[in-house]
Amino acid sequence: MVAERGEDGAALLSKMAAYNCKFGLDIGTRCDDLSSRVQVIEDSISRIEDAATVSKIRSFLYYSAGIWPDVNAIKDRKIQMEILKKVVSENTTNPQNTRIVALGEFGLDHHWDPAGVDQRSENEFDQSVYDGERELFEMQLDFARQLNLPCIIHSRDAFEDTLACIKNVGYHNGIIHCYSYGAEEAEKFLELGWYISFAGGVTYTKKAKMDEMHRLLNLVPNDRILCETDAPYLAPVPLRGTSNTPLNVEHTYRFVAEHRGTTAEELSCLVDENITRLFRL
Repeated sequence: MVAERGEDGAALLSKMAAYNCKFGLDIGTRCDDLSSRVQVIEDSISRIEDAATVSKIRSFLYYSAGIWPDVNAIKDRKIQMEILKKVVSENTTNPQNTRIVALGEFGLDHHWDPAGVDQRSENEFDQSVYDGERELFEMQLDFARQLNLPCIIHSRDAFEDTLACIKNVGYHNGIIHCYSYGAEEAEKFLELGWYISFAGGVTYTKKAKMDEMHRLLNLVPNDRILCETDAPYLAPVPLRGTSNTPLNVEHTYRFVAEHRGTTAEELSCLVDENITRLFRL
């Protein structure tokens, strides 16, 4: 979840409350971004006059903190990890502070698209950067283990390396976020105890690959499936190409539910149960 600023953010959070949202997670990507993210959301909440709505928002709003594997973060990983540890420590030891329920998102990304939003270029990934990316991943896995917090794992075009890193650390607690692999790969993660989370990207599936998607969506057991928005990215069909918001997750629920032979409402109840268990709410 990424909240809009100002009046737009207030309207978004108010609608989430009106829809009886159970859980909204604002996910971190930089070692020091927690305070700025909190400030954006608090500014939005301050614009809402109805006390019951504000109370509802605070009941479902949670945060994570983590370091996404951009090249600069990889190269500066030791310093960035120290900053992350300080930020998380300050906000987990004081119950009056921000509710951090997970570490992430962090992981591995080998999707090369220099013109894309992540500006990922293979030319920047020599062996030292590859090794550093894996080290940064494992450092955060180990930190999560120390805190006994679940992880939100980013893994794109990097299945083998992702599996190797999590096996190397041996901490299997969290989500393979915005899942983008196939059924065989999902089985490997599930065997280790990971949850699989589907975002709007599943609704982009081409007809020729729909049978494979159907198999994947039915492979994930009821107690391991999650759905997410990944706002402001991956807006689901029929909103593909627009800026995503948490309100659009209903389209992903409908797509996944249809393939699993259930209703969006029943799937939502399953996901709520899984979220409650995973994040110990």
